[in-house]
Amino acid sequence: MEILDLLAPLLFVVIGLVAGAVLKSLLKHSSLPYTVCLFCLGVVFGLLSRFNVLPDVGVLRSAVDAVANMDPDLILYVFLPLLIFDGAYEMDLHVFRKSLFNSTLLAGPGMVIAMFLTAALIMGIAAFVPQCSGWNWNYALMFGALISATDPVAVVALLRELGTSKRFSTLVDAESMLNDGTGIVLFMLFYGAYTAAGAPSSPVLDCLFVVAVGALLGWLLARLTIWSLGQVGGDAAVQNSAIIVGAYITFIAAQAFMNVSGVIALVAFGLTISYVGRPHLKPEVHKFMQSFWELASYIANTLIFIIVGIVIAAKVDITWQSIVILFAVYIGINLVRAAMVLILYPIMKKCGYGLTLRESVILVWGGLRGALGLTLALMVSYTLEIPEDIRRQILLFTAGIVTLTLTINATTIRWLLLKLGLTKIPSAKMLLDFSIRQQIADSSDKYLEKLKNREALVDSDWKLVETFKHEPEPAPEVKFHPDDLLADLRLRILNKERALCWNMYDEGIISFVTLRCLTASLDEQYDQSGRIPLSSRKRVFNFYNNSFYTRWLKNFPLVRKWSDVYFHDKIVNGYDLARGFFITQKKSLELIDEFAHSKVLTPNETAQMDILRGEIGENIEHITAVMEEMAYDYPVSYRCGVTRKSIRMLLANERRQIEQFRSEGILSASEAGSMFDDIDERHASIGSLTKTWKRNRKLNDASRGL
Repeated sequence: MEILDLLAPLLFVVIGLVAGAVLKSLLKHSSLPYTVCLFCLGVVFGLLSRFNVLPDVGVLRSAVDAVANMDPDLILYVFLPLLIFDGAYEMDLHVFRKSLFNSTLLAGPGMVIAMFLTAALIMGIAAFVPQCSGWNWNYALMFGALISATDPVAVVALLRELGTSKRFSTLVDAESMLNDGTGIVLFMLFYGAYTAAGAPSSPVLDCLFVVAVGALLGWLLARLTIWSLGQVGGDAAVQNSAIIVGAYITFIAAQAFMNVSGVIALVAFGLTISYVGRPHLKPEVHKFMQSFWELASYIANTLIFIIVGIVIAAKVDITWQSIVILFAVYIGINLVRAAMVLILYPIMKKCGYGLTLRESVILVWGGLRGALGLTLALMVSYTLEIPEDIRRQILLFTAGIVTLTLTINATTIRWLLLKLGLTKIPSAKMLLDFSIRQQIADSSDKYLEKLKNREALVDSDWKLVETFKHEPEPAPEVKFHPDDLLADLRLRILNKERALCWNMYDEGIISFVTLRCLTASLDEQYDQSGRIPLSSRKRVFNFYNNSFYTRWLKNFPLVRKWSDVYFHDKIVNGYDLARGFFITQKKSLELIDEFAHSKVLTPNETAQMDILRGEIGENIEHITAVMEEMAYDYPVSYRCGVTRKSIRMLLANERRQIEQFRSEGILSASEAGSMFDDIDERHASIGSLTKTWKRNRKLNDASRGL
């Protein structure tokens, strides 16, 4: 028995993961969200334990009891760093920036509005329901603060399952993360009166302090973690361990020691690691991180929703009368969120990416509550200074809202998305998707014919082999405007270019500065949803031909002599950018040709490809002229840029060979690691080329014949 008690947490992890794996396989062909079913499974476990259905002595009973009596803070400190960091690391920083104002609007003024409206709702119920007569405005506002904050764990998990658009999911995701700081400050404003900590003296300043200091702490620790990655070498496991440790230190330092928002700190930490640190990670480390954090997020989601279900089932007392009151509160909470979104809608529809009426409906219905609200409610339930009936009702209402939003809102939001057309596949995209599948099928048919001609396979049962081919499907009969086809093709081209940019960076073809500039130009195009020409990428061209100096001052010899040193890095990076952009445009032309030769598109639809060819051709012509002008005006700087590129490609090829030998067992991991370190040292010395050039900076003048 003692051993079971000691190993109860570990037993719960094992039982939870096994139950989650079985549940996930059962839901493979179901539309029910996995996380919601996990929560229901936890409720079942909790009820079985509470009503003594489980045997008094046994592995399952010990595991469930250990979870039911778990400190609620432990839930946050163990699981939240994994889930929040993973969500922030995978978040698109450009989309996050554009959505930040609307997210802040919801997490700041929106939280305050929701808190007061919820408090008014509770006081209204208390005026007519005798069981709630003990409520006052302080208790009502405290409950309004803890229940108004949407839960980042529940929201992030749901949006990932539904696969909503990046713009909208980022808005909801960011709101749920940011309102944690606001929610805790507002909660402490009223809860602090019953604790030794006391209420905040200035709620507005405290809220700004919690958010600002949390974000600053996350950024500083992320920069420290990035620096440490360069000190520990290129081992994937060691670097990933440093990031895990950094995420937990960030949350613990913020939440436990500095009393600022741990969630905000983690968001800043994850975004900084993704935007600043990711380019400094070796390709194999980044791939390792993706696999690891995907697994860690799955484990954390599986366990935390089971835990929430068990805690609610084990701790909450409920009667038939309380069920009626609970449903009234649930309906009121949804109406409050609808009123809050309606009040802010006139501003939100004009800011950032904007907000449509259909999206605002999903924003209201997708306001899920989860572990965060339940943790605050459990804190209230342990505070003896608050009357027992109020403590019991706050825990009941919070647990009930968590249960109802997860079982009703979360399970019906997919249906609502379909009804509102927010997950509808555009006709042009449907046709192009079919075209891609058709190309894959044609390639498979050609490969099958090659297999039939191989002597070693002559005895195969080819009729049986052919049954494993993809079954042919008819072309979709869809109608769409030509502009829709162009927009979808442009988005596919941009997706290809983004992947190509990262590949070129990994291969050493472009530098980190070029990667940033190219991806920024792609972000601007994404914002227009493919509705503007591919040739309207001003950010790529501004580095040289739109510069005041390169357009005017270069005509004055004295100014040109003085500026050779100052503009050297600009020209070197400019060449790198121009060459990288040139390569992406050539690859985009290949993609257009693949679609143009498709058997699915009609002649009129194929003619749209000529428009895209013209846009890309304009880019190629423009960037070629820029490189020629650059080579003439700054021959030595231009040559330095070409030389740097050659060095990076040489080192990248050497790295690939070492990695291949390591994977084949020819080199051990330690031998490969020392070789990688040597490559890193040589790569770091590329900057010395600038010093060499400065000693010979007069060569530019000599090359021009001055």
